[in-house]
Parts: sequence; C-alpha cells; structure tokens
Amino acid sequence: MTSELFPRTPLSTSPDRGDLPHVVIIGGGFAGIQAARNLKKAPVHITLIDRNNYHLFQPLLYQVATAYLSPGEIAHPIRSILRDQANVSVQMSTVERIDLSQNQVVTTNGTLDFDYLVIAAGARSTWFGHDDWREHAPALKSIEQALDMRKRVLAAFERAELETDPAKRQAELTFVVVGGGPTGVELAGALAELSRQSLRHEFRQIDPGSARIILVESGERLLDSYPERLTRAATRSLENLGVEVRTGVRVQDVHENWVRIGREEIATRTVLWAAGVEAESLGGTLGVNLLPGKRIPAQSDLSLEGHPHVFVAGDINGTLDPHGDVYPGVAQVAMQQGRQAAKNIRRLLDGEPTSSFHYKDKGAMATIGRNRAIALIGPVQLSGFPAWLIWAFIHIVSLIGFRSRIAVFWTWVWSYLTGGRGSRLITGHDEQVTNTVPVRMREVFPNAAD
Repeated sequence: MTSELFPRTPLSTSPDRGDLPHVVIIGGGFAGIQAARNLKKAPVHITLIDRNNYHLFQPLLYQVATAYLSPGEIAHPIRSILRDQANVSVQMSTVERIDLSQNQVVTTNGTLDFDYLVIAAGARSTWFGHDDWREHAPALKSIEQALDMRKRVLAAFERAELETDPAKRQAELTFVVVGGGPTGVELAGALAELSRQSLRHEFRQIDPGSARIILVESGERLLDSYPERLTRAATRSLENLGVEVRTGVRVQDVHENWVRIGREEIATRTVLWAAGVEAESLGGTLGVNLLPGKRIPAQSDLSLEGHPHVFVAGDINGTLDPHGDVYPGVAQVAMQQGRQAAKNIRRLLDGEPTSSFHYKDKGAMATIGRNRAIALIGPVQLSGFPAWLIWAFIHIVSLIGFRSRIAVFWTWVWSYLTGGRGSRLITGHDEQVTNTVPVRMREVFPNAAD
C-alpha cells in the first residue's frame, strides 16, 4: 500500500518462529491462498504478503463493473480466510524486489528473510505499449478498476439523459469493449443486459436500450481457446442481445471522445479494455530472462532454476505445458500450482525429491448473460441454459466464505426474477463523470454556479 497509509517501519528479519523454517508467500490470490492452506500441517512458519488485505474472486469482477454485485460480495479478508491456521502471519505490504543472493524479500515496510519462497504475485493489464490509452480505456483487474468502470458506464447514461445534441447523446450511449476473450465477452453481455433490461424504464429523455455496444477482437473469432462450435454459440448469444461483434480488426488509437478501429473512427466516451494481461513486474528483480508476458521461467516442479527452494505459481508462472506453451492464466491453474508448490516444500522438508506439476483441466466456462453461457468439460460441449446453470453453480461453490456465497446467490436470484441490479451507485464524482451534466442544468437553473 502507499507509504502515506503505511509509513515505512523496520520489520524483524527473523519472525518469532523458533527454529521453524520460514516460508514467504507473495500474493493472496488463488495460488497464494492455496499454497498457505496446503502448508497448514507443515512444520513451518508462513508469512503471506499482499498489497491488499483481501482475497479477490476475479472471475466475477466484471459483475461489479456492470452493477450486478458489490465489491464485498466477491472479496474476503485474507486474515479471516487463514485465521484458524496458527502457522500463518499476514502482512499488508507491497513487495519491491527479491534478493535471491541473500534469500530476502524487500517490501515497502522492511525486509524479510526466507528459507522457502512462493512467488504468486499475479498479473496486471497491459495496453501492448500504448500506455497513453490507459486513461481513456480502463482495464479490469482490481476492485478499484471495477468501481471506476462502473462509474464511467453509469455516468454515461446520466450524461446522455441531460444531453441535447443528438450526435453527442449517441456518443454517450456508445460503449466499446476491446478484447474477445472471456472477460470481454462477459463484460459486453452484461452491458447489453444492463442497458436493455435493468435501465429500460428508468430514464425519461433517452432509451437506454438504444445503447450501442461494440465488442472488438483482433483475432478471427471470439474465445479462440474454445472449440469453434462454442465460439459460434457465444457470438450468436451476443448478437441476440444487440452486441455488435467485430473480429479481425485492431484498435488503432483511443481518445477521450473517440476510438479508431481499423480505418473507422467511432465517437464514444466509454472504451473498456479487456484485451490482455502481463505478469506483475516483480519478475524483473530476479535477474532472469523473462518469457513473453513477463512470466518467470520455472522448471517442471515450479521451482526457479538454480534455486530449488523458490517456487513460482499462478499468472506469473512461466512453466511450459507438454505442448510447449505456458499454462493459461485462469483460477484453476493458479490453485493447482499453489497446491503443487506447497507439496514440493513439504517434500523438501522431508528430504525427498520434488515432483513435477501436472495440470488437470476441469473445464472452461464463459457466461454471456442470463440463461446464456458456454461450457467445455472434457469432451462435453454445452451452450445456453444448461451451461449457464453449471457456470452459476461452480462460481457460487468457488467463492470463499459462507456469507459471500449466500449474498451472491440471492443477488443473482433477485436479478434473475426482476432483471434489476442493486449496485448502480456512482461514487467518487470527478470531472470525467460530471463535465457534461451542467449543460441542461444551466437551462433549468440559469443562476447555478458552473
């Protein structure tokens, strides 16, 4: 976290752990939490470090961005998750670098020695060298980004309600989602349902259902990791919701008031980025040659070459699968790698050789909206309502915390029956939200201050 919130204070480099080996886990995501949990009975002391005090269920982050869920329904305090595990200490800090020569992790709050290390720092969004687009095309990897995205989307409808110029009003009601992977597809589908169902009776000057939602994918088809039959089903579902699907074209430029796709310039105030991720920058401090996407190269047992006591797990891991590709950055890979890293630490403690990581693919799913989803489970390909039902069940079960499961379940039931959304709050007003709102207000209240 920021130094203003947590000023730098010296930490003990030797936690009160007696003679137990010290395991440091960097990251409280799926991989880090699984690594800590699977060392519960090991004779070690664990320090888990994360910049946030909560574990985030990222697969549902798009539902916060589109006003389905509130942040508290998909996040759970890390300390609460691990409170019954006596051998774990949680530290809220940002890791600045790793010193492998000294077996130390340097954080914003001091330095920690380690005997074993699990690097599970996760990934962040990338704009592929166009960082200047970041301001006008927000990404979706954190709660803060999801709330910012929600604010931009809802504020666009509010500005459109007050806009008198037809061209400017249409620009406010045009939303461009960049990236045809699961996040982009789910985000576009949720936006379509928000505009055509949840908001349809709530405005007087505009028809929210007339909103134009464009999904852009540079590849030849959406969801290219899925079989073509499921891709076609997802595309049809999006088009049935009114989404314009553009494949085989790239975004050329992003501006505050427009986006250029191929040779076409589209007037819009809302561009949402779901086009790509890269590993967190921590790998650059290790002195190794990183793989594409800044992933850390790791051996088959997930250890760093030359450092058998250092393991890499999750989205930052660059271990190659049997086909020579890195494993996909999805939750089930991260969880299995976190468990494998813990297993290998236990084997080292017992004086045994480590074992290789073998990924067990439990299937892949993506939802396009209510009653619309696709699922690939082994050789079985499903689409429509059956896939959506499986998707909903899996996500409810995977949420950490009984309260989160109940809250999400009832929110989905209410939304399913009514089409409503209970998290349509615009918070943190700034010029981006309100700079066009005063136009009609001045007509109604001519003496109002600017």
